[in-house]
Amino acid sequence: VQLQASGGGLVQAGGSLRLSCTASGSTPSINAMGWYRQPPGKQRNLVAAITSVGKQNYADSVKGRFTISLDNGENTVYLHMNSLKPEDTAVYYCYARKGLRTYFGKGTLVTVSS
Repeated sequence: VQLQASGGGLVQAGGSLRLSCTASGSTPSINAMGWYRQPPGKQRNLVAAITSVGKQNYADSVKGRFTISLDNGENTVYLHMNSLKPEDTAVYYCYARKGLRTYFGKGTLVTVSS
């Protein structure tokens, strides 16, 4: 499974961005996709996840501000980020889970200026 993410960039606090990530290759039986993020100098943590049947999960820090969605037909996961804060600054990595294996894409940088 290969993952290609896009949509990062620089935005002012309070602004919005949409990240997208498309899976290709051996995509049948992907059972979940989502996003992790890694702020500078910190560990990577889960931001949001969605299963193939639409069950969503969010980190407490983004609940009410971020929305994850999945286009099964296009094997694409989106992360709609609203009311962005400087502490949302991080490299965002999309992932796909297939069986017991997790695949990560290259990260996309999101920078939120105050």
